[in-house]
Amino acid sequence: MARRWTPQRFVTLRRIRVTACVAAVSMVTVGSFAFTARKTVALTINGETTQVTTYAMTSARLLEEQGVDVKTHDIVTTSSGNTLANHAVVSVQSAYQTTITIDGVSVPFWTVATSADQLLGFFQENQPNDAAITVDIDNVYNQLTGGLVINQSGPVTVIADGKSSVAPNGKLPAASILDSKGIVLNKEDRVSVEKDGDETVLRVRRVTHGEETRTSMIPFSTQTVIDPNLAEGQTEIRQQGVNGEKTQVYDVTYVDGEAESETLKSETITVMAVDQIIAVGPDSSASDGSDSSDSANSGDKADAGSNPGDENAGKDDSSDKNSGNSGNAGNSGSSDTPAPTPTPDNGNNSGGSSNSGSNSGNNSGSNSGNNAGGTDNGTDNSGGNSGNSGSTTTPSGRLWHATVAQAQAYAAGAAAQRGWTGNEWDCLVKLWNRESSWLWYSENPWSGAYGIPQSLPGDKMATFGANWRDDAAVQIDWGLWYIAQRYGSPSVAWQHSEDVGWY
Repeated sequence: MARRWTPQRFVTLRRIRVTACVAAVSMVTVGSFAFTARKTVALTINGETTQVTTYAMTSARLLEEQGVDVKTHDIVTTSSGNTLANHAVVSVQSAYQTTITIDGVSVPFWTVATSADQLLGFFQENQPNDAAITVDIDNVYNQLTGGLVINQSGPVTVIADGKSSVAPNGKLPAASILDSKGIVLNKEDRVSVEKDGDETVLRVRRVTHGEETRTSMIPFSTQTVIDPNLAEGQTEIRQQGVNGEKTQVYDVTYVDGEAESETLKSETITVMAVDQIIAVGPDSSASDGSDSSDSANSGDKADAGSNPGDENAGKDDSSDKNSGNSGNAGNSGSSDTPAPTPTPDNGNNSGGSSNSGSNSGNNSGSNSGNNAGGTDNGTDNSGGNSGNSGSTTTPSGRLWHATVAQAQAYAAGAAAQRGWTGNEWDCLVKLWNRESSWLWYSENPWSGAYGIPQSLPGDKMATFGANWRDDAAVQIDWGLWYIAQRYGSPSVAWQHSEDVGWY
């Protein structure tokens, strides 16, 4: 028998519902209060710690409240993750720019290192067997780089003017160490710090300039004239050729006495070359009624004759509007298949698009002039690349069109100073291998994601540098920042990529 619906039962059920609602609201209120309640937080700025109280829910809001100006490359970490909890530790490390050398290429590098030795250690943590990295100090008296401590933990070996000595106190900046050794720098002298095993080396390279005068030969030319008085096939030297001579003066830059570069200052012809003149007898076959050149020229049109309706018949394929550069697919962003290695013609991005596609067609025919000097024309070459040999546009960027090895060497140090070593570094390598094969020009043909970290859209990376399309350093700096902000670490980003195929 079914239970009868009575007023008493209705009241009871209503009371139960009201009680449940009150309990739910109370739980939400308590939860909200827990997040918005007053918190005590340890705020550390460049090694100096203060205790602050706040109602802020995030570290960004806390720093805004405290008037801490965080720059693009500064590193901010929070012990409690994205939300700010009671007794959390918020750390801010201000970055400054120094210069490192990777595989002989000088690269500006933003760092939070407190010593040159620590900065070098960042690179060694993730890639101990990598090519030597040095820290270049353009001017040791500069506030940022010159004030950088060389070695916090021990002595420094000083090498200058062919002599080596040891400075026992490595906790000094380069300027102080060199002053203590009586080493005076000239304006252009170069100072760098490098690691030699466990030894920290402070090296001074002297830069001097001089002139070198060189004499070189000017080879004579040969002219041929037809003399009807000579028999067919007979030749006579009417004038003996004489080589000329020219004197060239070069401005030469020496580094520690060895020539590094030179510029031609002047050139004077001291002896004029004399042409050699050879007389030959007339060729009787030239007077034959048949013109051999006609048959030769008829062969030039053979291809055109096979397709008379083709307006491009007989034309050089190299004039095909740079069709070889139209394939800018690059890496799909989620494939393990590496994109093709880019050709030296880095300026062939029609309309500024990526050069990650098939570029082989662009290097045939008349493209040889475009690679003169190895520079980037940086222009829209959709109409063909012939005649660009005069272009001398200089690439501008911190790590311009980097190789995979250079990109990974740079990232190794940048990641290590965030504490991402060991498994974290391994996860980062795997993540960007999947995304782009570490190719700066990789572009997803479907989504448009671009660069080593596959930023979507690519111009998001402009916050770290205007040259985001070509500069691997800008791409890596942005990519590390993005991972830190969204996932906290490469291992979390990699797991997300494993789960859903993107990060």
